Amino acid sequence: MNTTLIVFVVLYLLGTLALGVYAGTRIKNTTDFAIAGRSLPLVMVVTTTFATWFGAETVMGIPAKFVQGGLNAIVEDPFGAGTCLVLVGLFFAARLYRQNLLTIGDFYRKRFGKGIEVFCSVAIILSYLGWVAAQITALGLVFSVLTDGGMSETAGMIVGTLAVLIYVVVGGFLAVAWTDFIQMIVLVIGLSVIGFYAAELAGGGGAVLDMAVKADLWKFFPDATFKDLAFFIAAGITMMLGSIPQQDVFQRVTSAKNAETASRGAVIGGLCYIAFAFVPMFIVACAVVVMGGNALEMAKNDYQRLLPTFVLTKMPLLMQILFFGALLSAIKSTSSATLLAPSTSFVENIVKNLRPHMGDRQQLLATRWTIVVFAALVLAYAIAMKGTPIYDLVSSAYQVTLVGAFVPLVMGLYWRRATTQGAIWSVGLGIGVWILFFPQVSPLGEQFPGQLAGLIAAFAGMVGGSLAPQWLANRHEHGRHVAGLN
Repeated sequence: MNTTLIVFVVLYLLGTLALGVYAGTRIKNTTDFAIAGRSLPLVMVVTTTFATWFGAETVMGIPAKFVQGGLNAIVEDPFGAGTCLVLVGLFFAARLYRQNLLTIGDFYRKRFGKGIEVFCSVAIILSYLGWVAAQITALGLVFSVLTDGGMSETAGMIVGTLAVLIYVVVGGFLAVAWTDFIQMIVLVIGLSVIGFYAAELAGGGGAVLDMAVKADLWKFFPDATFKDLAFFIAAGITMMLGSIPQQDVFQRVTSAKNAETASRGAVIGGLCYIAFAFVPMFIVACAVVVMGGNALEMAKNDYQRLLPTFVLTKMPLLMQILFFGALLSAIKSTSSATLLAPSTSFVENIVKNLRPHMGDRQQLLATRWTIVVFAALVLAYAIAMKGTPIYDLVSSAYQVTLVGAFVPLVMGLYWRRATTQGAIWSVGLGIGVWILFFPQVSPLGEQFPGQLAGLIAAFAGMVGGSLAPQWLANRHEHGRHVAGLN
């Protein structure tokens, strides 16, 4: 156990807590707490959107998937996830910003009514279980590795959750934005320095690239069969489209000082995420060159420990401090956002429907208590799911929003003829068809991806449900007209 390393990590955690407590002194109302008073400049919008995705799976999950299966194995994240932010910036940020909403659920209420608001908000909230659980699982793993097993992973999950929970409850999104800004600086510098050092250990970047070429790691597209292409497309769109109707993404773009900043910040943040996600991939490729078969074996059987083990066994103390500072920055930035987002949606779009006369002060207090309760639920879920790979926890989180919430959002914004009945049919068919493809329900999911089938059904439901009543009304009117002529 390296006492010096642990001391630096503890000081870093205490520093972020202090920053969060200070941010709490600036919170005056729910808008300050939920979206930082719509005041953030471009640089903070970029860092906080970048931090949205750069979490545990980016540092520990994606690189191991890459060295096992190449670029084809990581189409969902980072490519799908980063493209999501670009699409948000190009097509959604400005339109949503100008509507002056507190949550993404407010859009569904405004466009389609309270029923769709509640149902889509529930789908969005549930999708965060796997995402937050992945971050908490990673925190437990980090503390266990740091203490050389002296702290169990379960105890590490509890300590990590408390460390994040305190500054989120006190400082809200303002604390998240400020800590994201600091943590992303630590992350970029730390991983960049480690990348250069890892390249030296591996005999230079050329040796690492040669290994990647020989292992055919640059292959991106699958074999040209219908089944392989369908599953490839489904993997790509799960986070690319399923993450668009998410409260954490919405909070980041609507926290900007104006619509232009919201759009530009999301695009730049998404492109930066895709580009910088290659750094931990490169570091793990270096680990394969340095550690050989041991690294590949760990990537296959216990990939979440590969990168921490490489740093702890092959690098000096300074690199270890930089790495764990960067890793904790990535995890804490994502977990803080994903604790705040569903809690804000729950109070704004569900509790307020039950208590419509709730004042701002009561809403702020309810949001803080909801964060505490949600953190406890996710911690219990993470402990129950212990052993599930981090990448799998994240990648499965957004299928429900893809099939249940994406179509009403995009069609509600861009198709004037979309109706509440169309939204109801979209949600019902999307979720229903998706469930039909579950392996527990039928073998259909073995031949065609359920989330893609659900998305197609959701579009069909929206178009059919919106146009059918209009078509029937026109036929009825035409029939009356003909009868009148006769």
